[in-house]
Amino acid sequence: MLTSISTIFILIISCVLVNILLIYLLNIKKNTLSQTHRFFTLACFCMSFWLITIILQATLTNILNINPIYFEYLVYIGACFLPVSFFFLSISFSNTKYKFSKKYKLLFVIPIISLIALWTNDIHHLFYKVYSVNISETVAGPFLMLHNIYSYVLLALGLIRLLQYSIKNAGFFSRQSIFICLGVFIPVIINLLGTFGIIKMTIYITPISFAVAILLFALAIFKFDFLKITPIALQRIVDRISDSYIVLNEDNKITDFNQTFLDVFNAVSNDIRNKNLFELIGHYKDLNVDANILKKSLNEANNSDKTVILEKHFDKINKDFHIEINRIESKGNFLGTLILLKDVTQHNIDMQTIKDNQDMLVEKERLASLGQMIGGIAHNLKTPIMSIAGATEGLSDLIKEYDSSIEDPEVTPKDHHDIAKDMNEWIEKIKTHLSYMSDVITAIKGQAVAFSEQTASGFTVKELINYVDILMKHELKNALITLNLQSDIDTSTTVKGNINSLVQVINNIISNAIQAYQSQEKTNGTIDFRIYKENNNLVFKISDMAGGLPDNVTEKLFKEMITTKGKNGTGLGLFMSYSNIKAHFNGKLRYETEKGKGTSFFIEIPIV
Repeated sequence: MLTSISTIFILIISCVLVNILLIYLLNIKKNTLSQTHRFFTLACFCMSFWLITIILQATLTNILNINPIYFEYLVYIGACFLPVSFFFLSISFSNTKYKFSKKYKLLFVIPIISLIALWTNDIHHLFYKVYSVNISETVAGPFLMLHNIYSYVLLALGLIRLLQYSIKNAGFFSRQSIFICLGVFIPVIINLLGTFGIIKMTIYITPISFAVAILLFALAIFKFDFLKITPIALQRIVDRISDSYIVLNEDNKITDFNQTFLDVFNAVSNDIRNKNLFELIGHYKDLNVDANILKKSLNEANNSDKTVILEKHFDKINKDFHIEINRIESKGNFLGTLILLKDVTQHNIDMQTIKDNQDMLVEKERLASLGQMIGGIAHNLKTPIMSIAGATEGLSDLIKEYDSSIEDPEVTPKDHHDIAKDMNEWIEKIKTHLSYMSDVITAIKGQAVAFSEQTASGFTVKELINYVDILMKHELKNALITLNLQSDIDTSTTVKGNINSLVQVINNIISNAIQAYQSQEKTNGTIDFRIYKENNNLVFKISDMAGGLPDNVTEKLFKEMITTKGKNGTGLGLFMSYSNIKAHFNGKLRYETEKGKGTSFFIEIPIV
């Protein structure tokens, strides 16, 4: 009787635990349930029904004096369909969202025939010739043998499939695989031993052993996310992605990786699985990995939720990697550490190529600007030089006149004063021209070093206007374009920054407007340059009436290097102007354009 009470108690405990698990599964939101969850829920339901009915058999048979085989009619409903649900579970685990065809319905044929044979056993005794709760006293009929063989085959196939893909995904010695092995081997081995009479057992041991299996699966679910192990379909996907990854357990042993990692590092699966990462690093010294830095990064990632990022060049394979380290956990339980390695070798090569090409384009633009300025120098200095040459001729004539008048008695003191006055006037003209030449040279010098390192300084609006007027006068005159300068603010207003950078941007916009007029074959055009204050900003507005910008330019303006000048342009002008204003003045460069009319550029600089 003690054994009977102990067995019933174990059955009740098993039933309670399985039903707790079933309730948990049924309370999961339907929209988050995977196919694997659904089949696992079905297996738990079969197990629950089996346990409940067998508990009724164990407790009510003697009390109600009912033949125990009649309870078996209910017990076998759960027992018949549990192997099928387990087989479906193994398929859904190894294939994400597997589409079950109609042929899989045939798997229910034998369980249904077995139930019918059991329920009609009193007529033909094809299921049980002799029934007993002690398996050793039971004499099986052909249908029972067929049912047992069929059930064990399904269980075996499910076990093989489940183990195969669990080991492939998580490794043979992973906790997930160990719990799967124990969960399936325990009931299978016990039932095989009992069926072949190797050990004496009752029919109550079988559901208990299967309940243990379900609970082992439950432990895998709650503790190790068994149902969230990467299915093989997803494993095939990660094997094909270009990024490499490895997963470490709490002992820094490699538990998972993808095929890309093996290919990149020319590694063999068996050589790295379940091997300590730092022992491998010590073995492969030619990879030149600093173990201390890596260990520090792993500790930092595992002790926080943030991603730790490293940049590393592996000498052995001559590749650059962007490495991201993340802690993986579920419901507060540590699952492992993910190390993702993104191959950025080609990206770095491309970026260096872009930088080299950009440097060449910048230098080309600089030389083009210098060439344009040299033409301006020639024009701006030609007039004052000619004037100074004329002044020197005038002074020479006055010197000769004065020299010849020294001993001339007819020359009065007043005549000497007039000669001195004329000489002084010529000298003043020379001083004016020299001052203008000095201003031109200063402006040109500032522009010539505009690409070199600059320090923030201050300048007045008047100085800016003078620089623009001096540097653009030649180009405007040749193009027959008039520049209308208008300042709505005090020209003594100081602007913080480097005057040469701002002059370069304004001159570039004015040059673009001149070329826009030329492309339209328009002469005698005007460019308005207005300076005013708006919303605590100092605004420099440059407007033209040259027909507006084409659509293909407006879509890319300021975003990339684009030019409407064909082979004569680099596209760097406005691209660099935008960056220049933003970087050097913390300002903005925007534009407004209207087809058939013109374009206005606005340089907005905060007033400090």
